[in-house]
Amino acid sequence: MTERALGQNHIYKHFKNAIATGKLSHAYILHGERGMGKLNIAKEVAKAIQCESNAPEKADKTGEACGQCKSCHQAESDNQPDIKYVVPAKKTLGVDDIREQINDDALIKPYGSPYKIYIIPKSDTMTVQAQNALLKTIEEPPNYAIFILLAANTDVFLPTIISRCVVLNARTVGENEIVGALKEKYSVGDYDAKVAASFAGGNIGKAEKLISSDSFKESKDSVTDLVREVANGGMEVIAKAVKDLNDYKDDKEALGDYLDMIRVWFGDVLKYKSTKDVNELVFQESLSEIKQLADHISFENLNGIMEEINNAEGRTKSNVGFDSNMEVMLLGIKERLQ
Repeated sequence: MTERALGQNHIYKHFKNAIATGKLSHAYILHGERGMGKLNIAKEVAKAIQCESNAPEKADKTGEACGQCKSCHQAESDNQPDIKYVVPAKKTLGVDDIREQINDDALIKPYGSPYKIYIIPKSDTMTVQAQNALLKTIEEPPNYAIFILLAANTDVFLPTIISRCVVLNARTVGENEIVGALKEKYSVGDYDAKVAASFAGGNIGKAEKLISSDSFKESKDSVTDLVREVANGGMEVIAKAVKDLNDYKDDKEALGDYLDMIRVWFGDVLKYKSTKDVNELVFQESLSEIKQLADHISFENLNGIMEEINNAEGRTKSNVGFDSNMEVMLLGIKERLQ
């Protein structure tokens, strides 16, 4: 099985063995942050399961997709009739989506394959009613049905859904591996690749998104300006900073990326204060500001700033008002920069 999601070889190995030994389960949950390659894994796994060389009656199954048979060619172009992608009619997967795209469809036998595979991206957006509808099918599935749920958050699932599925967790990828992959795929320099990898926190998809973003460098540079202005200005500066951050108001993912940048900036201050080693710093372009701050800020205040950023991220997930959330965070940072 060709590995297409960096660092997730343990998942491929699990499925390869299950296909080769004929011990596939009826339902799986692939769990991990968005951007870690879960959909690519599901596509590769589905292709291998349906590959003619892995037909149930074969005695010498390898668990790998041959890439040559009709089914493999169809799967490559997303045209394999027995590999289904379940998509919501609205923002969340509702009960009608599950009934129409899974429950009703699963009553029909596969067109030409041994299995019918249902890949459910963002399955963690299912309503409770939708989960209960799905549960009816995965509790007593047709012997040809396989369900692969992709989820960034398994906490939202009913315990009965979890209990019926094999849960496979995507792993974070080492920074050096990400740097190497970015340099090879995007032909970028070592510094840019390292910066993106540092922000990505082990998520290769996030790193690729950052390295290919036109606004990444601009956002990165603005962090240094933000810290300088907050440290030296009054309430009018805080108000202006909150207003400037309103670009992220309706995009929690982008806001999370920006908060990560602030966290990494102060992480550089912490690294330099601890080691005086400039080689490991991410914000090399802000070296003078980092050195200056490291010389007078205490470890206690640096840890307090990190806590302010973490608390702001937590409040974002709890849907606290954007302006008040950012104001509280910036005031907390300012207090510790004095």
